[in-house]
This record gives sequence, structure tokens and C-alpha cells, in this order.
Amino acid sequence: MLRWIPYAVVRIVIFFIAGIILGIYQPDFLPQLYLEIIFALALLSYIAFFLLQRFYKRLLFNPGLLGLMIIFLAGYLRVLDCTDARKPENLVHLQEPVLYYKVAITSQARNKENSWKTEGTISTVQTSTGWKTCSGNIILYFPKSDFKKPFQYGDILLVKGIPQSVPPSGNPGEFDYRKFLAYRKIYHQQFVRENEVKYLESNPSSSIVYCAIRARVWADTTLTRFVKEERERAIASALVLGVTDGLDNELLNAYAATGAMHVLAVSGLHISIIYMLILGMLKPLNNTPAGRWWLAALSLVILWGYAFVTGLSPSVLRAVTMFTFVAVAKAWNRQTNIYNILAASAFCLLIYEPYLIMSVAFQLSYLAVLGIVYLQPGMYNLWEPTSRFWDEVWKITTVSIAAQLATFSLGLLYFHQFPNYFLLSNLLVIPISFAVLILGLVVLAISFIGPLAALCGWLLLWTIKALNAVVFTVESFPYSLIDHVYINTLQSWLLMVAIICCVLLFQFRKFYYVPVACVMMLLFVLIQWTHYRDVTSHAMLAVYKVPHHTALDLIDEGKAYFITDSSLQRKTSAVRFHIQPNRLNHGVDNVESVIPSLSGAYGNWTWRGRSILMIRDPHAIPLTAMEADFVIISNNAVKNLSALSHINASEIILDSSNSYYFAEKLRTQALAAGIRIYSVLHEGAFIKNI
Repeated sequence: MLRWIPYAVVRIVIFFIAGIILGIYQPDFLPQLYLEIIFALALLSYIAFFLLQRFYKRLLFNPGLLGLMIIFLAGYLRVLDCTDARKPENLVHLQEPVLYYKVAITSQARNKENSWKTEGTISTVQTSTGWKTCSGNIILYFPKSDFKKPFQYGDILLVKGIPQSVPPSGNPGEFDYRKFLAYRKIYHQQFVRENEVKYLESNPSSSIVYCAIRARVWADTTLTRFVKEERERAIASALVLGVTDGLDNELLNAYAATGAMHVLAVSGLHISIIYMLILGMLKPLNNTPAGRWWLAALSLVILWGYAFVTGLSPSVLRAVTMFTFVAVAKAWNRQTNIYNILAASAFCLLIYEPYLIMSVAFQLSYLAVLGIVYLQPGMYNLWEPTSRFWDEVWKITTVSIAAQLATFSLGLLYFHQFPNYFLLSNLLVIPISFAVLILGLVVLAISFIGPLAALCGWLLLWTIKALNAVVFTVESFPYSLIDHVYINTLQSWLLMVAIICCVLLFQFRKFYYVPVACVMMLLFVLIQWTHYRDVTSHAMLAVYKVPHHTALDLIDEGKAYFITDSSLQRKTSAVRFHIQPNRLNHGVDNVESVIPSLSGAYGNWTWRGRSILMIRDPHAIPLTAMEADFVIISNNAVKNLSALSHINASEIILDSSNSYYFAEKLRTQALAAGIRIYSVLHEGAFIKNI
């Protein structure tokens, strides 16, 4: 049986996380003042019981449950305290229109296709009644046509215009960008033109972050100088520094399909490689107590130095914090277990930022480490290789299986796919990525020695070519990827519990884990069957919200007939982001661009007994009276609703290729005339079950 006594910190973290989750999903469960009073009373009671027990020298009452309740309430209150939207001075509560606002740039600009994307913090705003102190974080987009270079961290800007609230996701199942930004305390965004911004001064709020970002820019520029080819340069920047701006969709898809995406984000893998190198090179220091502390100190200096060079990105900070606890515990040489160490690192991170619990990277990184720590030793002991080579192969294999097993259910939930050859790819990718990381760091370290750095840069280039060759070769294998997998959050939990039961069955040899696992899988299958019965049994017309584009799906029995413009067909990333989630939800595994059973001219057809008229040009408006179930207007083709007076339509839909102004104008006309109209730009995707 599981004994809780050795896992005190784990216990604390579990209750702290439970409080955080309740605070995120039920922030108004009780008034904050009442919760603070309850917390204070519980804390005073705990201290009183503790002092009484010290005075009487015997256990009068076990205050453990009271202590855990205090931890739970602490997590809940910490979330409320960290939620900027609850603060009265936040921009979300401002009722007056904003004319100007002062903003400080708080991040390094990201290089998007047509713009520079950066984050900022608003300090003051000007309304019709004058300047006011205000707070709030904002995403700013600066078009490259107006700004040849991005603004830098610490720049103070005066911006004209009204910060726009981040809109909700406009299509079924689409990634909720508004919720994602809300977890990072960002609620507004604005697209800023050249004549709407004025540079005031540079005043970085943190000199450390400013220097770290400058160090990252220098390191990225250095790698660019010594790695000559564009694709390999992008891999070097991503793998060594975590700069992913240069990665193209083909690269990202290949690494995702082979289960090697983790090497492109600087995280625990990279920090563990550096830490193992430190331990290997300074192994003699581990023989004495003083030497262990010197080893810990040097490890922390190197690890935090690396974090500094990568710009102190959140993923690196998480990993370095985790290994900081590991290094200190190792130097202390106390009889503690790795689970308490991991829990302590998570506890510190969540105290600093409780919303980290909603980060996919945070969840996957800690689950992967837990899986490796708990599962890998047992797997490794199943076979004792006779040679060093096979021993290393077996280590990588068991680590890969343990990490994959621990993150399996979340991987399906978030990414809807599973790489079938992850074992093969990791056997090759991890050692090569190890070499890429070391060579990249060597290039940075000796960059002032031109010829030697150029030689190492050439070696780095061809090592990355080998890495890419492995990834693309594995991706080309038949059945390399199981994709279009749909499960919901409840199914992910059921799958996780079933996996845990199977692991515990092998560890404790208790039969009662078998029926629990079977019940979990039975519920999983039942939910999946119910979903496909209810969702995929009927046909559907979907008019998607993809700004500046026409995008329609006619979905029927696992097949989608896709109607769109040629430019969107070429934008595979836009289709994947806006349209693919709904197809996934409805079991679509076949997409065609040809509409079957057309009757009449293009733009006027009958499908599943419903007539659809699509008007994409002013000259395409029918001249004779007709009836249609759906009239879809695109490209600002109808200037006035009176032009459709001879058409009897059950539904008039304005798709997202229309301008916002045009759609608003027709909506106003429809409201005045009592005509039913639906604007995709205003209301999100139009979904109709047929």
C-alpha cells in the first residue's frame, strides 16, 4: 500500500493545486473576505494546537487535516490575488473610451509573417476626462510594412487608439486564444500603425531581464553568423536558445509526427543534458561534503547562466528551478526522495504564478519527469545489457517509454495524434540533439575565435542536417502517425486512471486494479461511442470564421466537401487552426474540394434536400424570383439588402470574407427591416445540422 508519511511535500502540493484549480474554475465560490477570515481563523487554530501540544508534550489533536485545509485555502486565495481582472484599476473595468495610453514593452518581439508581436503593460490612459492611472497587459502587433525593426524590451510608448478585448474563439473546437491569454493575465490587444505610436523613452523595469534578452539576441545573432543555411539555422536557434520564430510548418509537422517535438523547445531535456555533463566533468568533487557543495554551486551558476542566455524564458526557468532543487538536495546529502524535490520545485513555481498549472508545457514536463522517475528504473531492471552500447540504447528506450506513457492521455487530448515510431526516432534524435546542443554552446563560447568557431559552426550545420534527415525519414515511414484522434477532458482522465491502474497492477500484484482499469476503459469507450452517435449521425453546414476568407464545409458521414478561395487552400496552418477542430469533432477523415450533385450554375446548388445560394460577386445575384434555404454572401457582393428582395431566404449568412464595416451595415439594415441575418464576423461560425 502507498504510505503518505515520506511524501509530505507531495501532500502539500496536491492540496495547494486543488485550491488553485477551484479558484480558477469557481472564483466566486465564496466572497474573498469570508475566505480570508476562514483562512486566518484556521491558521490561528493550527498554531494554537501546535503550541498546546508542545506545552503538554502529548498529542491532543492531530492537526494534519486542518493544515491541509489551510494549504487548500492558500491556493484558492493565491489565484484570486493573482487574477488581474479582479483588481479595480485594471483596464477591463474602465467604462470610458480610451483615446491614448502609455505602455511599456515587456517582452522580446516575436517575428510573425507580416508583423512584430510583442507584449506590454499599460500604466496610464487618457479618456475624455483626462489622464488616469490604469493597469493591464496587452498584446501589440506592429505591421512590418510600417515598422522595419521591432520595439525593444523596456521601450515606453504612447499609443493612440482603443485596446480591443481579445475575441473568443470563432469556430467550434478552435483553440481558445482568449482563455490562453487570460491565464497569462492578458485581456486586450491592438494592431498599431505607424501614425498611432510615439516612442517616449527606454526604461526597463528589470535590468536582469533586459540583459538576458540582449544576451539571447546576441546568441541568436552569433548562431546565425556561423550556421549558414536557413532551415538548419532555425533548428539551431530553437534547440539551443528556444527561439522558434524561424521554424516552418513542414519542419514542425515532421518533428511532431515523429514524437521529437520536445527537442525544439528548450526544457528539461536540455537542462538535464547540461547537468549530466557538469556531474560527469566534475565527478571528483562529489567525494567530499565540501566538494558536493562546490559542485552544487558550480552547477547552479552554469544552469542559471544558460537560462540567462536563453532570455529567462518560462520553460527554461521551470526546468532550471526543478534542477536547482535536485542539485541542492544532492549536495545536502539528506535522505529525501525525488518526489518531494519535484513537489517542492512545483510548489515554488505555483506560489509565484498559480496559473502555471493551466500551462500545457508545465503539465507535460512534470508528468514526463514523474513518469521517468517512477517507471524508468523498473523498466530498466528488466534487462541487463552486456555492453555499454546496448546499455545506453536501453536507457534511452526505457526513458522514452516512461515519458510517453506518463503523457499519453494529455498528448491525445491536446494534440490529437500519436507518433507510432517514437521509440525509433528518440533513439536517434536524442543523441544527435545532445550533440547539437553541445556544439551550439561551444560555438557561442568560442565565437571570438573566428576560424575555430567557423569550424564548429560547420560541424553544427551538418549535425543538424543529420538530425533533420532522421526526422524526415522516420516521418516518411508508412503509418508513422495516428492522427485525427478526438477525446474530451473526462476521457483523458479516464485513460490516465486506467494507465495508473495497470502500472500499480504490475507493481503490487493486486487483482482489484484490473476491474477498476476495465471500468475506466468501458466508460471511455461508451463516451466515445455516444459522441460519434450524437455528433456524426447527421449532416452539417459549417460556415467558418476565417478573417478575409470564404470557408464552408458540407459534412456528411465522415466526409467534408470544402468550399473556399484558392488563397486559403494554400494556408494549411490557417485551415488546421480554424477548421480542423470541427472536422475532428465530427469524425471527418476525408476532405474533398469538389461539390457533389450540383444543380444549376456554380453558387446555386442543392445538397441533402436544402437549396444553397452563394453570392460572391454583385453580377451573380439572380434576377428572377427564387427560394433558398441558405443565402451566403461573400466578398462584399451585396451592397444593399434591397437587392435580395425577390429572394425568399430562410437564412442569410454573411461569411468572413466580408469587411467588418460591410457586415455591420447589412446587419443594421436587416434589424430595421426585420430580416433574419447572421454575420460570421460578429457571431462566430454558422453551424447548422441538416
